[in-house]
Amino acid sequence: MLQIRSDYATRAVVRPGDEAFVPSPLAGVERLMLDREGGEVARATTIVRYAPGSRFSAHTHGGGEEFLVLEGTFADEHGTYPAGTYVRNPPGSSHAPSSAEGCVLFVKLMQFDPEDRERKVIDTRSAEWFPGLVDGLTVLPLHQFGSESVALVRWAPGTVFQPHTHFGGEEILVLEGTFEDEHGAYPAGTWLRSPSMSRHHPFTRSGCTILVKVGHLPA
Repeated sequence: MLQIRSDYATRAVVRPGDEAFVPSPLAGVERLMLDREGGEVARATTIVRYAPGSRFSAHTHGGGEEFLVLEGTFADEHGTYPAGTYVRNPPGSSHAPSSAEGCVLFVKLMQFDPEDRERKVIDTRSAEWFPGLVDGLTVLPLHQFGSESVALVRWAPGTVFQPHTHFGGEEILVLEGTFEDEHGAYPAGTWLRSPSMSRHHPFTRSGCTILVKVGHLPA
């Protein structure tokens, strides 16, 4: 059983170039493993890359699947999902995914609350953004269930957020620009996970867009 950054009480950062893609069991599909607990069926956070014309065999997500299409177009028998599409497939859902043109996904598996049964598909390119808690922030809410919250957040250049503590932790994928805090700078493509009750003082000098999930990690 693989154990990759599976201590959720420890801060984890993976920057571009820190890890390499590895082949999946199916030709044309590669994975960059960010965290993982288990074998082929696992609780996992992964960047998945589909070569043009590749497909994955039909399978069921017993613990649910959440993904954001980063590049290209992903598809299954339920629809076609271009870059910028956010999807939640609840526990027990199944599909046979493929990509005619190729695509890159940010995927989280087996991380649903068992009571969270809503399937969700959001085209973030056309969804409505809202003002954030401080000047310079705009927010696109994606999901809320119990203590868990998922959103896209845009930071204008020079934006500074107040220092704060994360009850239930925080996980970020930097999509554009450079996100920063007192611990370092995180360029586009960086994934970081901060444990429950961690604290930081985030800001950006250049501006950035991040995918952020909070309240989902064990105390």
